Amino acid sequence: MTLVLGVDSSTQSTKALLVDSADGTVVAQATAPHPVGTEVDPRAWLTAFDQAGADLLERASAVAVGGQQHGLVALDSSSAPVRDALLWNDTRSAQAATDLIREWGGPGACAEAVGSVLVASFTASKLRWVRDHEPDVAARVARVLLPHDYVSAHLCAPGTATFTDRGDASGTGYFSTADGTWRPDLAAAALGHDVALPEIVPAGAVAAHTDAGQVVAGGTGDNMAAALALDLQPGDVLVSVGTSGVASAVTDRPVIDPSGLVTGFADAAGGFLPLVATVNAARILDLQARLLGVDLAELSDLALAAPSGANGVTVLPYYGGERTPNRPSATATWTGLTDATSRSDLARAAFEALLCSLADAVDHLVSAMGRPAGRILMVGGATRSPALQALAPAILGRPVVLPSPGEYVALGAARQAAWALAGTARPPTWALVDSHTLDAEPTPHVRETYAQLRDRTQVWS
Repeated sequence: MTLVLGVDSSTQSTKALLVDSADGTVVAQATAPHPVGTEVDPRAWLTAFDQAGADLLERASAVAVGGQQHGLVALDSSSAPVRDALLWNDTRSAQAATDLIREWGGPGACAEAVGSVLVASFTASKLRWVRDHEPDVAARVARVLLPHDYVSAHLCAPGTATFTDRGDASGTGYFSTADGTWRPDLAAAALGHDVALPEIVPAGAVAAHTDAGQVVAGGTGDNMAAALALDLQPGDVLVSVGTSGVASAVTDRPVIDPSGLVTGFADAAGGFLPLVATVNAARILDLQARLLGVDLAELSDLALAAPSGANGVTVLPYYGGERTPNRPSATATWTGLTDATSRSDLARAAFEALLCSLADAVDHLVSAMGRPAGRILMVGGATRSPALQALAPAILGRPVVLPSPGEYVALGAARQAAWALAGTARPPTWALVDSHTLDAEPTPHVRETYAQLRDRTQVWS
C-alpha cells in the first residue's frame, strides 16, 4: 500500500490525513489547533503541522498542503516573518482594496486584470494596508507567500525555491487568472516596491522533495482542494459551511464578474473555480448558541421547535462585516422581536439567516456562470446539525446532496499528492464519497423577508 499525506492548514487548525493513494481510503488522521485571531504568527502553523504530522509524514510517499486562502505571509531577505500574518478575515484592508481598484482603472479593469474585483480579504489589499500603515515593515518585505506556501516550504529540503499553485495564486490580486501568470507589477504597486513571488507549479506536477526524498506537490487553496476531493463536475455547485461560507463551481473557462460578487479563481486541476464567499457562516450559530447559553445540539433542537419564519424574527448576520455583499464595516441587525419572541424563535432565525446568506451566494454564482445549477452539494462541520439539514433544502428551494462528513480540504490535498506521485495526466480516480439527498418543501417567504431586511440596511448604511 502506497500512502500519501494530505494537510489542511485552515484558519482554526491543522488537519492531516494519511490516505491510500490507490483508492482514497483514509488510514490515519491527526489534528492540532491554531491560535485564535485575524493576525497570527505564521510559525504557529509550522508547530501545528509538526504536531499533527508527527507520526504520519514518515509513512507517506508524497505530501501536499491545502490552506486558507488570501492570507499575507510577508518575509524579509532571510525568510523570517516581518510581522504576524494577516488572515483572509481581517477586514482592516477594506479601504486599501478600494484604493487599488481605483488606481487600476475601476472594478471592470480590476476583474479583467486578475479575475476578480479586490476586497479586503485579498493579499494585494493587505500589502497596501501594510504599505500605508506600517511603512518600516513594508520596506523590509522581500518575499510574499500564501499560508499554504509557507507550510509547504517547511516540508522541503533546504535550498528549495518557494512555490505555489495557480489555484491559490488566483486569490492574491496580483495573478492573471486567465493567463495563469503572476502580475509582479501589481504586487509592486500594492506594496510600493518589487517583491519576490513563489514559482507556479503546474497542476499534477512534483514541486519539490523532503529531506527524506518524499514527493511534495504544489498544494492549493482550501476551496480548490475541496473541489478536487469531491471531484466536482461542470454544473455542480458546492456550498461549504465553515468559518466562512462558500459557493463554488468548476468551469472550463474563466468567469469575470465586474460587480465583484463572484471571484474568478483558478482550480487545482487546470480549470477554473468561480466562487462566492461570505465572511459569516458557522460562527453565526456559534454566537447564537453562546447568547442562548446552549450547545450546538441544543441550538438545533430549539430551532426545530419554531415554525418557518421564526414567528417574524429575522436577522442579518453580518457580525464580522461581510464580503457578499461587500460591507466590511457592517454589523448584525435583528428585527421582528416582540414580547412573545421565544428562545426557539431566536435559534431558528440564526439558522435561517445563515442559509439565506448562502442561498444569495448560490444565486450570484449561477447568474455569473450563465447556466443553471445541477447538483447542489453541501459540506462543512455545521452540516452535521439536524436543523441545518432540515432547513437547507427548504431555503435553497431544491434538494441538497450531503456527502458523508469528512475533511475534504485535507482529502483534496491527498489526492493532489497522489497525482504528483503518479505522474499521470489526470488525478487518480478514487471511490465516490458516500452521500444522501436532503429534500423539503421550499419556503420562499423566508428568503423574501430576509431580502427585504438586507436591502433596507443597505439604504441605512
